[in-house]
This record gives sequence, C-alpha cells and structure tokens, in this order.
Amino acid sequence: MNVLVVGAGEMGTWFGGCLSGSVAYADRNKTNAERAATATDGRAVAVDTDERFDAVCLAVPIPAAEVAIATHIDRARRAVLDLTGVMGPAVAAMREHGPDHERMSLHPLFSARHAPGRIAVVPDASGPVTDGIRDDLSADGNTLFETTAEEHDRSMATVQARTHAAVLAFGLASETVREEFHTPVSKQLSVLAERVTSGNPRVYAEIQEAFGGAEDVAQAAVRIADADEETFEALYQEAK
Repeated sequence: MNVLVVGAGEMGTWFGGCLSGSVAYADRNKTNAERAATATDGRAVAVDTDERFDAVCLAVPIPAAEVAIATHIDRARRAVLDLTGVMGPAVAAMREHGPDHERMSLHPLFSARHAPGRIAVVPDASGPVTDGIRDDLSADGNTLFETTAEEHDRSMATVQARTHAAVLAFGLASETVREEFHTPVSKQLSVLAERVTSGNPRVYAEIQEAFGGAEDVAQAAVRIADADEETFEALYQEAK
C-alpha cells in the first residue's frame, strides 16, 4: 500500500511514520515535505503531483480541510481520509467528492509529541485500505475507538474548546507563586497551562473558531464571580 500525506506538519509526519507501506508527503512548503520524508524514510512529492496513490490522507489545518479534500481526492485510487480535527465538514466533503472511495476520518486526541494515544475514528466507508491503516495505527501503540461525526464534533466543544479556554483563562488570571504554596489542584492547573501554551497558538485558535465554547466558560466565570454564598453553593452543586 502506498499513501500520500498532504500536509507535512507534526501530525502528518507522525501519521506517516505509523504506516507500514510506502509514504509520500506533499506540502505547500517543500522543506516541510522533505523534512517529513527524511524523518520517516518516506519521500517528498510536489503538491500538484500527477501520481496516484492507494490512499490520500489530508493532514491540513481545519479551515483548509474541505478545499484540500476536493483538490487532492483524484490522487486517491481507493481511499481518502483526514486528520483535520473537525469531522462533520470533512466527512461531508469526502462523501461528496469520493462517493466510491473508502472513507475514514481520524482525530488523534493528543499532539504528535505525546503519541501514542487515543484516536477517534469515523469509518464512513470501510474497506481493506482503511482497515490496514487502522491496523498500523494500533500496532504503533494507539487505541482507536469508533464514533460518529456528530458525536465527535459535539464532544470537542467540551474536551477541546471549553477545556482550552478554561486553562488559558487560568494562565492569564494567575500569578507566579513559590512552589511551596501550590495545592494539588493549583499545581495540576499550572502544569496544564504550561502544556497548552507549549503548543502552536494557531492550532488552538482554529479549534476555538471551529467549536466555540469560550463564551460558555466566560459566562460561567461571571456567574461564580457575582455569586453570594448561597448562590455559590448552588453553583458548586451544579458543577458537581
């Protein structure tokens, strides 16, 4: 099996490195494709290559997903899949442009530097190629679980957008304190803030734009800030 990975950033490179077949990388930045190829014993190809592959995987930023699927799907002989992170629009685009293809949407719920981990899977039209890719990901130590595009995108509003907003808000509101003062809770929040802010801010911004949720966190914080003792106790129980 040979696979074209479109988008040779951290996640695209990680994905290509999990595959047992031959992997080619295409990226608007040729250096990225060459770097990914070197890291995973693959090869770099032009972003407008005329080659065709058993499968094409789109590992592009969220806003580029639908256009990238339409642009590159003709390079896929058998299967098309994505790693973009928003499944509803991606699955719809793959159905529209590749109705006869095997189709699968994947969302690794971790950054490439923290691999392996859990991967959400929408097997929209399964077949031997997508099954083989799933086997490769499992063999690399990842745990795959199936969902629907609708359930995934609804869940991401909480597990990504609201979570990131809450952690970043803590980071903005907190002050530096001596290590001895930290409680178990504050220490964990500080560690989370450090982890979130060590990533790519553009990626986090795209997640917020795609799923929303920051407004919900802000409104909840206002409810807590404005609460008297009785109301606070009620909010505490509500959160519980």
